[in-house]
Amino acid sequence: MLIDSHCHLNYEGLAERQGEALANARAAGVSGFLNISTREREWGDVVATAERESDVWATVGIHPHEADQHADLGREVLLEASRHARVVGLGESGLDYYYDKSDRAVQQDLFRMHIGVARETGLPLVIHTRDADQDTGDILEDEMGNGAFPALIHCFTASPEFGRRVLDMGLTISLSGIVTFKNARELQEFAKEIPADRLLVETDSPFLAPVPHRGKPGEPAFVADTAAFVADLRATSIEALGDTTTANFFNLFTKAKA
Repeated sequence: MLIDSHCHLNYEGLAERQGEALANARAAGVSGFLNISTREREWGDVVATAERESDVWATVGIHPHEADQHADLGREVLLEASRHARVVGLGESGLDYYYDKSDRAVQQDLFRMHIGVARETGLPLVIHTRDADQDTGDILEDEMGNGAFPALIHCFTASPEFGRRVLDMGLTISLSGIVTFKNARELQEFAKEIPADRLLVETDSPFLAPVPHRGKPGEPAFVADTAAFVADLRATSIEALGDTTTANFFNLFTKAKA
């Protein structure tokens, strides 16, 4: 049993073949999918997919690339959207200083707003961070001082030092197909350190197809390849890794709506 803990089923490349992609994944042993939103205008479609498919759940949130277009988004708007029964997480939100598509101060303000809603609702925050280790870690530590909240770093590609820092805060780490890439040696070594009860796997499809699918559009079925690679790294079976990461997913994402 496996869960794709981060996919974009309503993005081009999957939206037009959503049923086929889900069927392929189920045939590969994937039993659940977290459909991630990145901007307000897509929340309705993302949630509708989760309403239609019993093994799909949804998040609502604003990606840092979209922060400038949502600078005035009120917390009440996010809070209200989060109340839907099929919404089990917030985000993805965070900081992206690699592309800098939005003003950094606006990114930081929206990130903190998402954290506040996560704290209030108990819903985990799905965090995107790229080239922003210091500020992401500082904001998380500062906000933890105001009260704990559940969160995970999705598609982890940061330094081992950052990884250890967020693990010390109690966060979860999700590994994507990037861990299978030949140039990801440091990430592969760090993957062995992640505590078993703090580990998830994901595709971030339609992006980041793992080996042996590189060059193809990503799809949720490919989480099985990433899981097999991670299981080998950690000297365990894919069955054991699947059971552990599935339990971790439900423990993190569904208990607030139980």
